Amino acid sequence: MLAALAAAWALLAAAFLAALLLLRRAPAPQPAGFGLVISGLFQDLIRYGKTKRGCGQLPGWLRLLQVPKRWFTHFYVVSVLWNGFLLICLFRAEFLGESFPSWIQDMHHALGRDSQNKDMDSEHFSALLVLLLLWLHSCRRLAECLWISVFSSGVIHIVQYCFGLGYYIAVGSTVLCQVPTNVRNGKKLSVQICWYHVIGVTMYIWASLHQHRCLAILANLRKSRTGKVVSVSHSVPFGDWFESVSCPHYFAELLIYVSMAITLGIHNVTWWCVVMYVLSNQALAAVLCHEFYQKNFSSYPKHRKAFIPLVF
Repeated sequence: MLAALAAAWALLAAAFLAALLLLRRAPAPQPAGFGLVISGLFQDLIRYGKTKRGCGQLPGWLRLLQVPKRWFTHFYVVSVLWNGFLLICLFRAEFLGESFPSWIQDMHHALGRDSQNKDMDSEHFSALLVLLLLWLHSCRRLAECLWISVFSSGVIHIVQYCFGLGYYIAVGSTVLCQVPTNVRNGKKLSVQICWYHVIGVTMYIWASLHQHRCLAILANLRKSRTGKVVSVSHSVPFGDWFESVSCPHYFAELLIYVSMAITLGIHNVTWWCVVMYVLSNQALAAVLCHEFYQKNFSSYPKHRKAFIPLVF
């Protein structure tokens, strides 16, 4: 069943890649009639926050389906609670030999491996470590949303909002499904730290620090030197990875998920499909932000890429 889980993530990645290609190939002319409705719905579903500006006035029925962008905070609340719960369950199963709750075992039967052929302590520890990294990432992002980020009056579509809530439940569940249902069979885990754990965690810390710095730079554009919010308008950011790309925080997000793939042992196909989803999702958002900066700031640095330095 892990193949089905990988296929589901690959399908999501393909969907966002298709949206990116469609956006790049046919941006300009506005169709008429039914085509106008379809085009407006497509644009509304892929854009949020500042990138919704300049794409035309939304019909009244579409405006009813918008929620504040600051509700992004809810994603990380859900992730901290859900993935924290999964982390506790996996920790107790690995180190105390306890069983998962029955409903989690049912989820395992549906999505994960039912049993293991041999004891692989490094594989079990890898999954536990990645779930911990995912939870810490969510804790940091929640703290940044609450105490650092300054949200404007931007909005997101209700479908995007619901999808985001489901995503953070799905991604933690995917990590949990990388270990068998009968996790330890009563035997406690023998921790085995491997070279890829060291590389993965090091890369995770490096990318997380840069993401935090870039998000702080964005927030400080709207604050005075004393830290008081003085504006919610948009301006051009400078410093750190902003010198190379328009959306370094999206690039850092990708690197964080790549670091988790390395921590899992590099060979985990399912998680690389998650990485491909993050790549296509963040690339789409980055292209839209890059276009916003180029259209609204005539002096915007021309050497900056949208997402990945020197490439994209």
